Amino acid sequence: MKSDEFHKCKYGFNPLVKDNPDWNGPEFEFLNSSDMLDFHKSLPGYSPTPLVILPKVAEALGIKQLYVKDESRRFGIKAFKAIGASYAIYRFLKQQWESRFHTPFNEKSFNDAEVLKTLGSFTFCAATDGNHGRAVAWTANKLKQRAIIYMPENTAPARIENIHTENGEVVLVPGTFDDCVTKCAQDAETNGWQAVSDTAYPGYMELPKYIMLGYTTIFRELEDALNTPGKPGVDFVFLPAGVGGLAAAGASYYVRRYGEKRPRLICVEPSDCDCFLESVKYGNGNPLPTRGKQESIMAGLNCGIPSPIAWPIIRDGMHLFIGITDNYAEEAMRVYYKEGVTSGESGASGLAGLMALLRDPELEEAGQSIGLDKNARVLLINTEGDTDPVNYKRIINC
Repeated sequence: MKSDEFHKCKYGFNPLVKDNPDWNGPEFEFLNSSDMLDFHKSLPGYSPTPLVILPKVAEALGIKQLYVKDESRRFGIKAFKAIGASYAIYRFLKQQWESRFHTPFNEKSFNDAEVLKTLGSFTFCAATDGNHGRAVAWTANKLKQRAIIYMPENTAPARIENIHTENGEVVLVPGTFDDCVTKCAQDAETNGWQAVSDTAYPGYMELPKYIMLGYTTIFRELEDALNTPGKPGVDFVFLPAGVGGLAAAGASYYVRRYGEKRPRLICVEPSDCDCFLESVKYGNGNPLPTRGKQESIMAGLNCGIPSPIAWPIIRDGMHLFIGITDNYAEEAMRVYYKEGVTSGESGASGLAGLMALLRDPELEEAGQSIGLDKNARVLLINTEGDTDPVNYKRIINC
């Protein structure tokens, strides 16, 4: 049974946050890449995901405006992950081509069957709780390459089937997501496969950078609507964190675009899988593993160790960290459903975090301190749709 600490909401303000972080060192050089949106626009089936406005929900919550970037329709795979995996694999193939043939490789090359045939065959492998693995398999399938996806053995059957639908092979691993990362890395080394992991580890640091960069397309697509020059059109942005790729993408985007004028950035995690909250409270500037059991229904966020690529960006850029309980995720799914937005357990985490900050006694002080009031304009990212349809129907029909 979980200790009481892990099934109640909690928070921590970030004592390490900087108005204008110094990201000029070589470890941050990758942040200067700027071709992500152009690459995604080149992919067949690309269209910006919608920005949904929910005035009724905003009124019920007592805030001014609520915006939701709805990623449940991204490239037909029901999750934002495709923009990270596809860009990372593009950058891998670009490096392969240019090192072997010494000629440029660009987004047109990525969509050219003859170029890809010249490059030859690859096996891509990834660890996942569901959506990232499907995105890797989807990308590999488009390129007619092999994908092997490692998943916890208690993964919902629908998420396993989603991988098979993209012609991916599934390896079920006893234990947690982190055990899958270890097994995937070992097999990639043994067999000469290319890991496409969204978390970094010693000896594997490059592709997670490109996955994170791929996610910035979400925020770039908002530049005509909310992320306007000079001053943002929202006051708060809620960013869910598993290993931290999306949260780091959002933090890096807003820091670099607005600096000290950026919205208040709030990191949301399950209360029993809150490695970033633990790190900012107890790590003295260093990342720590979660002490929780990683049993949340928010399966995509059940990641126990911060990615070392994401950690310094989140450490420097995020203002507030909150851990939330599953009941808020379930309630948020039902609220979204009533508004015509399909949102899975992890997808609803941003709205769940907002609701918890406004309603949960454990978070009341945090909500007041950060200024979440009747004038607040809030942006959420619905990161996934009903990736587990059986559980989705059970929850929305409660």
